[in-house]
Amino acid sequence: MRRLTITTLAAGLLLALTACSNDPAAPTVSKTSSSPEPVATTSSSSPSPTARDTTYKLGETAKVTTDDATFTVTALAYTQPVKGPQPPDPATQGGDVWATVEAKVCSVSGITLTVTQFPWSLAYADGTVVKVTGSTGGDLPKPEFPMDQPVTNGRCIKGKIPFPVMNNTRPERVVYAPEALGATPIEWTVPKQ
Repeated sequence: MRRLTITTLAAGLLLALTACSNDPAAPTVSKTSSSPEPVATTSSSSPSPTARDTTYKLGETAKVTTDDATFTVTALAYTQPVKGPQPPDPATQGGDVWATVEAKVCSVSGITLTVTQFPWSLAYADGTVVKVTGSTGGDLPKPEFPMDQPVTNGRCIKGKIPFPVMNNTRPERVVYAPEALGATPIEWTVPKQ
């Protein structure tokens, strides 16, 4: 199973999705454009989605529908380097500068969601994945994306998520992969500059 990264669904949703992962009515992910067709589905009877089906441009929104909730998720921007409280330590944090992903999650309908930074990560061309440190507060870029924040229907949570990265390389993709979904990760392409 995938490790939880940034936005985690409420405990009830997590249990429901874990218990129903083989259910034909499993979660779907779709672009919020005018096309009503699902982009990715976790149903065992459906073909696997291609990377093109679950990859977006920064700023595009993915709509996720489960048995218990419908919500949207967007990677709005990627910035590297960013001033932080101090440069990260490559020996302990794996990077020499801070980067941020500005993210937004909105609850559309269903149960109350709980968001966190942990479903988010950065993916590089060589297969390297950089996960969040879980650091909050201090001089980290504001506004920060919250940890363990409930989001009720019709409300959104938005903020910046810090990542320790090496200054001389940029990731290819921002990845959103909450374990509770059991779906193909949602990805946004990071521009080369």
